[in-house]
Amino acid sequence: MLGNAYVKPFVMLLSVIVISGCVEDPQDDRLDAAHGQTLFMAQCAQCHGDDGRGAGPASLGLGAPPPSLTTLSQRNGGLFPRDYVLTMIDGLTRQGHPDDAMPEFGAQDMGPLIQVEEDGISTPIPADLLALATYLEALQE
Repeated sequence: MLGNAYVKPFVMLLSVIVISGCVEDPQDDRLDAAHGQTLFMAQCAQCHGDDGRGAGPASLGLGAPPPSLTTLSQRNGGLFPRDYVLTMIDGLTRQGHPDDAMPEFGAQDMGPLIQVEEDGISTPIPADLLALATYLEALQE
């Protein structure tokens, strides 16, 4: 029998396999930075601030301010860390960490799955997750 630590990733993988045929057109407007900005303002700005610098009103009392999302590329040798950003927003790898105040957004409905190909490997990623990452990439200083 699988341990609890393996159940959620296993179920998620099985779900991805089952619905991987249900993908949308990657040219969909839901993937652009404008849609990402709408999502950011609705779900992220409360903590990260309207400008993404980490000074939102809900960040007070967290113990430490959320990081600035405008310097992700700068802190990553000048390259936008898209995979890291997708992982952090999704939240599966942060599950249960006692210092983590950021919600696990991947547990919510994040839109239809979009097939993203990289190095010959196709990975289904929710459209809203991609739009948020596209918007954050546009915020880089």
